[in-house]
Amino acid sequence: MTSLTKRFNYSVCYCCSTTPKIPSFNYFKSEANIKSNMDRLASAARLMIVSDLDQTMVDHHDPENLSLLRFNALWEANYRESSLLVFSTGRSPILYEELRKEKPMLTPDVTIMSVGTEITYGNSMVPDDGWEALLNNKWDRKIVTEETRKFPELTLQSETEQRPLKVSFYVQKDKAQDIMKTLSKSLEERGLDVKIIYSGGIALDILPQGGGKGQALAYLLKKLKREGKLPNNTLACGDSGNDAELFSIPDVYGVMVANAQEELLEWHAANAKDNPKVIHATERCAAGIIQAIGHFNLGPSISPRDVTDMSEIKMKNFVPAYEVVKFYLFFEKWRRGEIENSDLYLSNMKAVCRPSGTFVHPSGVEKSLEEYVNTLKKCHGDKKGKQYRIWVDQVLPTQVGSDSWLVSFKKWELCGEERQCCITTVVLSSKNVTVADGLTWTHVHQTWLPGAAASDSATWFF
Repeated sequence: MTSLTKRFNYSVCYCCSTTPKIPSFNYFKSEANIKSNMDRLASAARLMIVSDLDQTMVDHHDPENLSLLRFNALWEANYRESSLLVFSTGRSPILYEELRKEKPMLTPDVTIMSVGTEITYGNSMVPDDGWEALLNNKWDRKIVTEETRKFPELTLQSETEQRPLKVSFYVQKDKAQDIMKTLSKSLEERGLDVKIIYSGGIALDILPQGGGKGQALAYLLKKLKREGKLPNNTLACGDSGNDAELFSIPDVYGVMVANAQEELLEWHAANAKDNPKVIHATERCAAGIIQAIGHFNLGPSISPRDVTDMSEIKMKNFVPAYEVVKFYLFFEKWRRGEIENSDLYLSNMKAVCRPSGTFVHPSGVEKSLEEYVNTLKKCHGDKKGKQYRIWVDQVLPTQVGSDSWLVSFKKWELCGEERQCCITTVVLSSKNVTVADGLTWTHVHQTWLPGAAASDSATWFF
């Protein structure tokens, strides 16, 4: 068989492995059954990334979202199974959900919102009531509201950004410092212990003293340590003033992305310029995070999206997640017309699949994997010149036999403004092959994620 590594950078094998006994696929129809919390790890996380979102993980000046997609591929291929992803944002839950609908973001294991005053876990975003109870000490939102009314320079942010443990305003940069000093004194005189944070050159947030992104991270690390799961390494990532606290936590690596704002750079110059664990990246946003992973030697730092020849990647063991990411990157390039329309590619694609393998389409139609590979001929280049991207989220393999893995994940497609997603489960086999050969796809089953079905199921492939 011709090597797919040589032909289109995808390792494959051909085998006759028997399909392992797998759970009913009704089990995988619910997003809730894709685990996404700290409890899924039996031991300490290999790496925990704690990242701000706007202009750190998400580059609002990158319409193609390329740096974010590069990070996504790196994380799902190499880290998701054994690491923790934490988003730490100033956004409220409502605006956070809006951003998720706008950008191709991964699902974090932990979400810290409202400038560190709210912590939630997993897909269901279960709140940490213990954290909220801690912050309520010496906090009275009514008093904060009364005192801030005395400053006409303060403009309340939208109602969505006003939270039980956070009051947020806009204020001009040249007036911010004086207001913060006076307001802090008046609130202290009224018996409150608060923290006032200025960021982005315009946003002013008032929180309980124990709140903030740094304190939330410290709380999370303490909680993990108590459970015997303190991460081997933690990387904090940010771009603005409300991220500064993240870089003050002991034993945490930090990266200020290249586009970091003036207030964060000034804080760094005054407080952490001699700390070798905190760097100012030369790359923007998520690309800067990838750069920091490599700089600190925290693990693989080459995104599969940046690899032109997959044969250059030498794996020591079978890595089902990497196989999944590579497969869908090839599929994206096929539909974007970025690779040659060759019958050899299709024959090699068939070699990836077990001859008797089956594919259950989200519409419920079941066909052989080989039949669906044949349909790919007509969709080559059908997305050429369009904003078409594919990414996979929460790729979690489970070994179900000596040579078989059950891999669950969400497969997303974006074309222009339209997004679709399927809960996907595949069975991969390593029987009679080497690591260099790769894994064989023996079964694929997909169901629509509620609210994310394609308007025309006929346009959905794999």
